[in-house]
Amino acid sequence: MNLKRAYTVAVIGAALWGIIGLFVARLYQFGFTPWEVVAIRVISSFIVMFIYLIVFKPKLLKIKIKDSIYFIGTGICSIVFFNWCYFEVINKSSLSLAVILLYTGPLFVALMSRIIFKEKLTVLKILALIFTLAGCAFVVGILPKYHVSISWYVLIIGLGSGFCYALYSIFGKYVSSKYSSLTITFYSFLFASLFMIPAGGLWRKSEAFGQWQVLLCIFGLALIPTCLAYILYTYGLSYIESSRASILATVEPVVAIIIGVAVLGDALSVWQFIGIIFVLVSILLTTKKTKMYEDNKGIKQQNLM
Repeated sequence: MNLKRAYTVAVIGAALWGIIGLFVARLYQFGFTPWEVVAIRVISSFIVMFIYLIVFKPKLLKIKIKDSIYFIGTGICSIVFFNWCYFEVINKSSLSLAVILLYTGPLFVALMSRIIFKEKLTVLKILALIFTLAGCAFVVGILPKYHVSISWYVLIIGLGSGFCYALYSIFGKYVSSKYSSLTITFYSFLFASLFMIPAGGLWRKSEAFGQWQVLLCIFGLALIPTCLAYILYTYGLSYIESSRASILATVEPVVAIIIGVAVLGDALSVWQFIGIIFVLVSILLTTKKTKMYEDNKGIKQQNLM
């Protein structure tokens, strides 16, 4: 694969993450709650990934049992709860707001890496902090005038999505040098599924699963904005620098916001649009790495949207 095609594949994968709101909104129309949609996403995605790996890459299924604790962290602490927070904000507010608050995740990664791994808090990371805080303040209405346009519950849950999203990189860092990205993702979904099968309560909606529209939506959710998106992004990542790929992944919130406004009817003020630009700038600053850092660390950033 040439470099141009690798960039294209990575961008397509990231863009597919951005359309998840279409499937989530549709499942809400069928009467599913955010918690139930989390269960649907992780269980169906696990099934699709298992079929893919067992057929094409069975060697990637091998892990050491002692590493399961880290996959519990990436699967339950991160995937389950960041999805629930993200879907809850979509349900209570809008897709546009949900994706912006979710993308405080890279900032949380930088702060937690400073505390846990003693990584340097560089000038770029500090600038990213400032842009993120300012951007979120514009989006939720704290700036330019103190008039919060959303409830504090939505704000806290939205920031919670970013925090739990960041936990994936923190837990994943311990195993990123041992396993491929697909292996980490598969076992993350495995443990997330083991948790959500009893906790998701999907048996209460057993009648809904008899509708072909519901099954088609579930299959689409698992295949397109989850498994296919991640496989394409990871495939492109194998041919280009991970820092550049993570910057390309910022197309995800752009696509999500466009869909939120054009398809789902989200309304954005001028100040909220300015806030979105600020957050996108902070993402670029946070994901920017020098070649020396890449060579020393050798750790690829994981993105599970």
